[in-house]
Amino acid sequence: MSAHDYRFVANDGGDLPLSAWRGHPVLVVNTASFCGYTPQYEGLETLWRSRRDRGLIVLGVPSNDFGAQEPGSDAEIKAFCANYHVSFPLTRKVNVTGKEAHPFYRWLADELGERGVPRWNFHKYLIDGEGRAAGAWPSSTGPQSKEIAAAIDALLPARS
Repeated sequence: MSAHDYRFVANDGGDLPLSAWRGHPVLVVNTASFCGYTPQYEGLETLWRSRRDRGLIVLGVPSNDFGAQEPGSDAEIKAFCANYHVSFPLTRKVNVTGKEAHPFYRWLADELGERGVPRWNFHKYLIDGEGRAAGAWPSSTGPQSKEIAAAIDALLPARS
């Protein structure tokens, strides 16, 4: 199995199969509106805008699993994200831990062991173009960190 075997429902209700992004690196981030890390939306948006033309996908996955910091409806989440000018895709709110975790997150835990289990909001996972888990970073590692940027850039075509 690979990440391409999983799908989410978009914040607006559309289908979001990860296979649609085959050949592209995808940075998947479980998000929350009322977290101390919420300002990372700005860095995620900057990362998305600076690399989407080269193939990067950023996918926000709202979750209320940690500290009940994403209590709103999908419409409220989308409206909140507008404050950060978020234009990258967002899923509907899902569980990312425990027995009710979305199957993609259960797969990550199987693939990466303890590194694959999010410990808080804004945990980041990089999926390569073949659908393999290529990296994982905790909430404290910002989306524009050198470590994340280098991992993403290694999967993108060179700038022309």
